[in-house]
Amino acid sequence: MNWPTPRDTAISVLVLFSFTLSASADTVSIRADSWYPMNGDPRSDKPGYMIELAETIFGQHGYEVDYQNLPWERSLQSVRRGNHDCVVGAYEADAPDFIFPDTPWGYDQSAFYVDNDSTWQYEGLESLSSVTMAIIGGYAYGEAFDAYVQSHPEQVQSLNANNALEQNIRKVAGGRVDVLIESPAVLEAQLQDMGMSGQLKQAGTLGDPVPMYIACSPANAERSNQLVELVSQGTRALRDSGELERIMNRYGLDTW
Repeated sequence: MNWPTPRDTAISVLVLFSFTLSASADTVSIRADSWYPMNGDPRSDKPGYMIELAETIFGQHGYEVDYQNLPWERSLQSVRRGNHDCVVGAYEADAPDFIFPDTPWGYDQSAFYVDNDSTWQYEGLESLSSVTMAIIGGYAYGEAFDAYVQSHPEQVQSLNANNALEQNIRKVAGGRVDVLIESPAVLEAQLQDMGMSGQLKQAGTLGDPVPMYIACSPANAERSNQLVELVSQGTRALRDSGELERIMNRYGLDTW
């Protein structure tokens, strides 16, 4: 009987590793918390316009997209370590060390929401002193607001979960906190999904609209630079062909 030599075993392991690497290189893994209509349920035929953009652009180059939901802070940690390739719906302030394309996937502006019976209105940071707030852990809301949150922890309930927005909505509707802060498009979609349309009202906006991106891992810089270059080129091509408008219209949105 001919037993395999240590060298034979090493070669077999190397071949297996090379095959695994080659197979995984054909898949772009994306992780993010549900933030519909940007990204939502991976099992849905409408998983979010950013997921459709990723699938279209990467698919044209032979990649498959592996998209799953994780809480936002865990998503950032996993991609930062190189366990997954990219997050979607990121501001540059969310992950300044990540690798970004030169083309955003839309613009967003955070807004404050309160119960319909509330008379509170956002009129600058000083107006926050009289309210309690619900936010989502790991989100970047702007330097000044983030600093206020850090210095007033007794006023803020920060939640890090896949259904964090749903829980925050129920907190405001149930009177457990006064205010939540969220993207208007995301909040309206979540209220509709919960059968609660019209049960909260906007009470002011925070800052100016900011660009949103797909952003990729700094741990795998060469691969990430290749991926974001595909995104930059692909997004321009989709705009020129009209496919970008078609995808956005599926979610009731206009192109930016």
